[in-house]
Amino acid sequence: MKKFCAFLIVITTALLAACSEKPVEPIRIGFIGGLSGPNSDNGQSGLNGLTLAVEQFNRAGGANGRLVEIIAKDDAQSKETATTSSNELVAAKVEAVVGPFTSSMAAAIVPITGQAGIFQVSPTITAMEFFGKDDNLFRINRTTRDNAGDYAKVMHGRGQKHVAVAYDLRNRAFTQSWLDEYRTAVKALGASLAAEISYESAKDTDFEAVVAKMLEAKPDGLLFISGALDVARLAQAARKLAPQLPIAASEWAATEQLIDLGGQVVEGLLIVQNYDRDDASPRFKEFSDAYFKRFQRNPGYSSVSTYDAATVVLTALKNRKEGESVKAAALRSGPYQGLQQEMAFDANGDTVRKVYFTEIREGRYRRID
Repeated sequence: MKKFCAFLIVITTALLAACSEKPVEPIRIGFIGGLSGPNSDNGQSGLNGLTLAVEQFNRAGGANGRLVEIIAKDDAQSKETATTSSNELVAAKVEAVVGPFTSSMAAAIVPITGQAGIFQVSPTITAMEFFGKDDNLFRINRTTRDNAGDYAKVMHGRGQKHVAVAYDLRNRAFTQSWLDEYRTAVKALGASLAAEISYESAKDTDFEAVVAKMLEAKPDGLLFISGALDVARLAQAARKLAPQLPIAASEWAATEQLIDLGGQVVEGLLIVQNYDRDDASPRFKEFSDAYFKRFQRNPGYSSVSTYDAATVVLTALKNRKEGESVKAAALRSGPYQGLQQEMAFDANGDTVRKVYFTEIREGRYRRID
């Protein structure tokens, strides 16, 4: 009887100790991107990519038994909203942030998160303003210099040596950087720009007037440095006013929404992708199938890039040593195997990325040689 009572005391003590233990706190990471407004397709697709990556990570055991929780914030493509959302993420004491998705928002967000010592990975920003800086920011994408330079070569090779450009001032940190790099690359090829037409995207923007100004210079091609919704509207005006002119758009517009919105007017449009949509590898197919099953839609460049960004963040959290910063763990843990290509970062968080030029044909992005 004494042994039995002693046994009961041991069991009871163990149970009470277990009940008194606090549950393991999750690791909180932030997400910040445009979840409302005209370019919310990029932000929402990005949040989907992060959600899928975190759910898979947690099912696999998380960061050594600790689960990861996402705190998502909208920047609404507004400096004021982005500032508020960034401060809220800092107050929530997130250990890392995935986002933002446009360079103009990064200009408002990165100083806040960087000063707070929060490691941040942007899936999509490319502006030269963020290249070569030790600012606690890693970028998954290549730079505007890389992309604009490749566009200049491809379009020049197609005989377009006097291109007119329209660019949206609402994301000026990106569009101005892209235009400056494109102009420099075009001049290096012995050509020149026909026109540089700026506008600020809004519900009442007269896109036909924008295209009309582009056409005054008698260009041999039209290039739009704008988001998907604006490119669809600009393409509609271009098909009306100059149906035979070739059209192109910067990578900012390369979303699923572009084809849905543009329909026939974006047929033949030249645009670059930072991933291979036709990849039939088992790794990418598994991701695509899981993404479709979870969200009932196919992934786009934003979701692919964000999934890769999540790979960096989650690997760093899992590998982090006691007292080590997430950034230090991220630098130590690379290179990383992304969905389609390896990612290696320098000390400033910069990397290179292979891209693929496509044309929209029969309602699909199709690779060109």
